[in-house]
Amino acid sequence: MNFWKHLFLNGEFSPRAHLLSGLTLEQVRQRPAGASHSIYDELWHAAAWQRIVVERDEAGGEACVSGGADYPSEAPEQEQEWQDLVQAFLAGAHKAVAWGKAPDTLTMEVDPGVTMADALHSLAVHNAYHLGKIVAVRQMIGAWPPKAEDERS
Repeated sequence: MNFWKHLFLNGEFSPRAHLLSGLTLEQVRQRPAGASHSIYDELWHAAAWQRIVVERDEAGGEACVSGGADYPSEAPEQEQEWQDLVQAFLAGAHKAVAWGKAPDTLTMEVDPGVTMADALHSLAVHNAYHLGKIVAVRQMIGAWPPKAEDERS
């Protein structure tokens, strides 16, 4: 088992590509009663933070921590925006796996007292939290589980 692939792409719960598959623009825009954000909002946030970590975007991280946008200000207008976001999230997850496969980088200090391995572990937990919220919203709107034929790699 590849530990990092397990954490970021296919372990412990539904493979991430499957979990995000088969959704329409209408579904990803919905925010049902009791949900704090839409599916699109949750993935946008997770993808943004993941990009900050895997691209080592210190300026983006600082802006986010200092009051920058945690969630998008507008819902997507086109389904392609959703598909692009899914692909960006999955590409970032693959980049996290690549970081994890490079032993020299795992011990690299990315913040005082924080190694890249620490940052990746934290990112995996963050992603799992938001992906869990996506599943919860999918359940609330009757869009869970995805159909097998909806899965995209």
